[in-house]
Amino acid sequence: MAEKSDPNSKLIAENRRARFDYHIESDLEAGIILQGSEVKSLRQGGANIGESYASVEGGELWLINGYIAPYLQAKTWGHEERRRRKLLVSRKELSRLWNATAREGMTIVPLKMYFNERGMVKLKLGIAKGKKLADKRETSAKRDWDRQKARLLKQGG
Repeated sequence: MAEKSDPNSKLIAENRRARFDYHIESDLEAGIILQGSEVKSLRQGGANIGESYASVEGGELWLINGYIAPYLQAKTWGHEERRRRKLLVSRKELSRLWNATAREGMTIVPLKMYFNERGMVKLKLGIAKGKKLADKRETSAKRDWDRQKARLLKQGG
């Protein structure tokens, strides 16, 4: 029996550059506190998390520099496009994130923003360590080789 795709769950924004710039050690799912006009804008697909990051400040987790396009129908009660948005995680996860960033020098990078099956906006965060230039070259060379290998196998078969 084929699985039905849920109309509520869909990808809003993806940070594809994150896997190139960082070694992703682990990831977790976090909720996000939004205003009504922000949710309506996200339903239309107006978001960018490419230049954003998450930070633990004052015992809370924040998404900083995440862009959500203005919702045109909410002129009077609109939202600020690049405001700081609070992320919702458990206390245990928050302490783990704080330890990773403060003690181990890791970075919290948003990987994906999506609607889950209940229609709630979720953010997939990655705990990452930055790559050096040589590591980026290595990743690029490996990707090129994999592409070339697939091409050769396709021609040979």
